[in-house]
Amino acid sequence: MDLTLFLVIVVIAIALGFDYTNGFHDAANAIATSVSTRALTPRVALGMAAVMNFIGALLGTEVAKTIGKGIIDINQFTQSTDHTAQLHGLGIILAALVGAITWNLITWWFGLPSSSSHALIGGLVGAGMASATDVLWGGILAQVVIPMFLSPMVGFILGFVLMKLVLALVKSLPYHRTMRRFRYAQTASAAAMALGHGLQDAQKTMGIIVMALMAGGYGETHQIVDPITGDWVVPTWVKLAAAGAITLGTYSGGWRIMRTLGRKVIELDPARGFVAESVAAGVLYLTAFVFHAPISTTHTVTSAIMGVGATKRLSAVRWGVAGNIVIAWFLTLPAAGAVAAIIYLLLHLVIP
Repeated sequence: MDLTLFLVIVVIAIALGFDYTNGFHDAANAIATSVSTRALTPRVALGMAAVMNFIGALLGTEVAKTIGKGIIDINQFTQSTDHTAQLHGLGIILAALVGAITWNLITWWFGLPSSSSHALIGGLVGAGMASATDVLWGGILAQVVIPMFLSPMVGFILGFVLMKLVLALVKSLPYHRTMRRFRYAQTASAAAMALGHGLQDAQKTMGIIVMALMAGGYGETHQIVDPITGDWVVPTWVKLAAAGAITLGTYSGGWRIMRTLGRKVIELDPARGFVAESVAAGVLYLTAFVFHAPISTTHTVTSAIMGVGATKRLSAVRWGVAGNIVIAWFLTLPAAGAVAAIIYLLLHLVIP
């Protein structure tokens, strides 16, 4: 086995490892509110989320293409037959994955719901800069930075406004019976959220695997480039592998982060849980299908939870916990990027 093929296999394996950590790191995004309100038991919720993650992962590939082609320019590696260039291209992708996985594990340990998506993007940027590869700053601004600020704002505002409307509609209804109905409705909203998570996050791993195949010179053998349009085509086996990895990760659960989202930010009731999940799911679908932007499911659902929580009273949201979460959000891109840059420089010492 030549070194290029070996490194392609290693990168794909680590990409699926990242996908697995993404699943258990972000499992809380889909089910924390449903579990905290006792709409679903933890294992039932995780099982449902795992299935919906798998289905969502197979519903599109536009976000995968954004990750694969819109963050750094790897054309110098994908269009090269030079063995050394291919190895360096694969080294960039490997370093990006290690940076993302490292940040995922750190934030999981501390129970902070940070963004796996932004960790991966930060890793790509850090490794790209360390390797003097062109970073596509225009694409990052449009597809990453602007959505990074807009999606939490939209999630908070929509969560707040829709919760106010719901409260106005049900204010004359019996409280306990109404909450029981919302608890049933949360099954649907949690499923919708899990579907959106699979739609967004599994695609990011697909984009990385396609990058690895292209950088290693296997784009033609795997029919990745459409001969007519020149666009990337994600192979079916890549879709299934990414969907399977994030599904297994989701089912393993991310209990530390689940406690933060479900109880530490605010004590949720079923009505607020339902609205938060519905708002977050809607934002995920819109950005995936319309804007093809790789937004953070974590940012979206966390801000929606804060929005619905603020309808009780502003002091009902534990802003100290929320502040720690926001700090982690801002640290994600540079922290993952720094780790990826260091890993690439170390790899550069051993790659011929």
